Amino acid sequence: MKSFFRFLSEASPSVADQAKRKGLVARGPGNWYDTQGNFVAKTEGGRLVPVKAGEQPNQEARPTKDGVPQQKKAKSAEPETQKKSEDSQPEKEGETVTLVFGRFNPPTIGHKKVLDKAAALPGDMKVYPSRSYDPKKNPLDPDTKVELMRKMYPDHADSIYNDEDVKTIFDALKTADEEGYSNVNIVVGSDRVSEFDTLAQKYNGGEDGLYDFDEIQTISAGDRDSEAEGVAGVSASKMRKAVMDNDFATFKDGMPKDMSDKDIKSAFELVKSRMTKSETWEFAPKFDWKNLRENYIKGNIFKVDQLVENLNTGLVGKVLRRGTNYLICVTESNLMFKSWIRDLNEYTEVKMDRKMRTKNKPNTLTGTTGYFKYAADVTPGFNKGDDTNLQPGGKPYKGPKSNIKEFINRYKKRI
Repeated sequence: MKSFFRFLSEASPSVADQAKRKGLVARGPGNWYDTQGNFVAKTEGGRLVPVKAGEQPNQEARPTKDGVPQQKKAKSAEPETQKKSEDSQPEKEGETVTLVFGRFNPPTIGHKKVLDKAAALPGDMKVYPSRSYDPKKNPLDPDTKVELMRKMYPDHADSIYNDEDVKTIFDALKTADEEGYSNVNIVVGSDRVSEFDTLAQKYNGGEDGLYDFDEIQTISAGDRDSEAEGVAGVSASKMRKAVMDNDFATFKDGMPKDMSDKDIKSAFELVKSRMTKSETWEFAPKFDWKNLRENYIKGNIFKVDQLVENLNTGLVGKVLRRGTNYLICVTESNLMFKSWIRDLNEYTEVKMDRKMRTKNKPNTLTGTTGYFKYAADVTPGFNKGDDTNLQPGGKPYKGPKSNIKEFINRYKKRI
């Protein structure tokens, strides 16, 4: 499984991962140096960006150990006349950021309650919708989901980020650390406080830490109960079930009250067009727990050594042990996590063989059949049998009977 986990990290590496592969080390918030001590790159907008000639690093560098930021130091006095590079990243030392990471599939009035709670806390707010996308539990692709959220929550639109590098809550925390924040608040529904807090605290600071914050707080946005009336009873599962039942009235009750009937109807039809007909336990497991558990007990889903995705945190891992109604899993980076079976999906993205991930976005997932097809189709002359651009031994794409597997295994990226 190791080679496949490598594929996962190739698909969308974090800034820290990219820097590590290039042999760079961190010295200061967003500053990256090569082995000769030269300032060569910076973190900008969640990405690793090469610096321009003569560009100065962000100030107040923090000492590092093997490229990992260590204990933060107090700010040193700096003359007001000292001019910083206009492209440098704003200082966040000593500041607090509030993070919201969730599926939002589809967004609901309940999610607005989470965002309102987060926005009321001091400091900056950053909302990262997950990248999960499938026709059962996650019918809206990330781009569509973000667009819809910004329309539904206009007061928070500027704080909703469409960052393909932030696939998990850990990615969001590492990004905040790279940006120089000292403290983090994580706002989630009441039923997920324990899960998020345990993970976030476990990997903060120390030699094995993924990030280094002075303080991390996981804060409840309020009670959640699928049987309750009003906002507390609204959930994305209930909304997906309403769509599958063609129950527009229930769907409308779960949308912000200031949305027009026309916009709500459009959202309803959008979700409906993206979902495939399936059993309730597959798209809304909390409403059909009996059949979910029956399929689990029979071994039809979530087998040992299978890859699964936690839909709350975005973590993808291999199943190590099956409990009565939970799994113990491990990620590529040997991070352990426990998940209830209702919060999991079988991870199937690697099997994607279509050329387009969405209507307007090509499949660029390294190692997949679809990526090969897409790359082949955009190669000049390739569809006419021109093999000029092929590597030695490569075979042209001639449709489903071509030896695609051999091409992928031979030429996929490796680290």
